[in-house]
Amino acid sequence: MINYCEILRESKSIAVVGISREPHKISRKIASFLSDVGYDVVGVNPSFGNEYADGIKVYKTISDIPHNVDIINVFRRSEDIPGIIDEVLKKNPKVLWLQQGIRNDLAVKPVMEKGIVTIQDECIFVQYNYCKSIKKH
Repeated sequence: MINYCEILRESKSIAVVGISREPHKISRKIASFLSDVGYDVVGVNPSFGNEYADGIKVYKTISDIPHNVDIINVFRRSEDIPGIIDEVLKKNPKVLWLQQGIRNDLAVKPVMEKGIVTIQDECIFVQYNYCKSIKKH
């Protein structure tokens, strides 16, 4: 069983794939939240070019990120997941986290086979807040 709280506690860096240009979109809000609570956050969106979103550096591709990341958090449609798997495998994060509503069992199979923890159809924001709430008790 995956321990979300342990993952979030031990991780330092997160790449948000699919970060939006629009500040009101959930991918942008969650990226900003994760940055605000202390994670080293970068974004990935091919429509950006060496730009920043709310102080977060945004790269065109996962491969363009010049450093390792602990979590690759994905805000893309389920059918788009196969298009990022090769880059995920090359970046070799500790965790591939597909946001709530995103699931593609076939596409993530090679990631799981490589031993990368894979989470599907779960919201990182919800899990962070759950972990924070139980820590107080």
